[in-house]
Amino acid sequence: MRVLGIESSCDETAVAVYDDAAGLLSHRLHSQVAMHQAYGGVVPELASRDHVRRLLPLVREALTEAKSDQGSIDGVAYTAGPGLIGALLVGEGFATALAKAWGKPALGIHHLEGHLLAPLLEPEPPAFPFLALLVSGGHTQLVDVAALGAYRILGETVDDAAGEAFDKTAKLLGLPYPGGAALATLAQSGRSGKFTFPRPMLDRPGLDFSFSGLKTAALVALRGRDLAGPVRADIARAFEEAVVETLAEKCRRALKQTGHQRLVIAGGVGANRRLRERLGQVVRELNAQLYFPRTEFCTDNGAMIALAGCLRFAAGMRGTLGFSARANWELGSIGD
Repeated sequence: MRVLGIESSCDETAVAVYDDAAGLLSHRLHSQVAMHQAYGGVVPELASRDHVRRLLPLVREALTEAKSDQGSIDGVAYTAGPGLIGALLVGEGFATALAKAWGKPALGIHHLEGHLLAPLLEPEPPAFPFLALLVSGGHTQLVDVAALGAYRILGETVDDAAGEAFDKTAKLLGLPYPGGAALATLAQSGRSGKFTFPRPMLDRPGLDFSFSGLKTAALVALRGRDLAGPVRADIARAFEEAVVETLAEKCRRALKQTGHQRLVIAGGVGANRRLRERLGQVVRELNAQLYFPRTEFCTDNGAMIALAGCLRFAAGMRGTLGFSARANWELGSIGD
């Protein structure tokens, strides 16, 4: 089974070819970060238009690198949601048209399922079942992953997701877009203990998250202070420590609750170095194992969509040619 995967849910255009026997054969990605930086965030209309420009050249490059042509491709997988609806429709329209022209099946993939399965791209992938901490963009969730397509949400954010809180706090600190990575870099030079921020919802049972209050705490800490000195880095450090400790403690609770021995980190925030180190401590204390994709597959990419498509095609899960893109799509509702 060999699948062409297409990702266009937000501000990255990505294409990959995955083979169930040979593994990942190619992946190509174009980031729109430079285009959106002038606006301090993603402009949906600009994102959609850029996907139109980039998709065909990236598909050609990915097929060439994979030494594949339409005859060797068994199916086309694409991100059907959630995401920016215009960007999703560009990817879906392109993918379904290509599949129709080639006489191949097309299959819409849940973007978050792609992230959950991304660690399977690694040489030592986790086996089912496992617990996943999904921290991608506007999503922060703890997911019980029983099998392909069998996902149960154990806890999620009640307001801002961790990634949103990173980006909003970075803007308060005057950092450039995309703010999350810039804040993490600044935090490396910060001094621990100079500021202490709350650990939201750790004082009550349950596995839900809340990060909007941390943004407010950062705003209060910044008020009236000279940002020319080390204060910005100290606040960034305190903010990052609060987010990491909150995520780590919730993972600890979820591992004990479910009895799982495998913890997967998925999504863009999963690339955070401090988070990986802290979760490494948690799993060692519980005699569990930690899995995460390499950094390039934490953020949006075509490889995770091609992999998810390949697994679903191989399991006999087929899609229909037709438009089903959706901006909002609950992970727990996708079934098989």
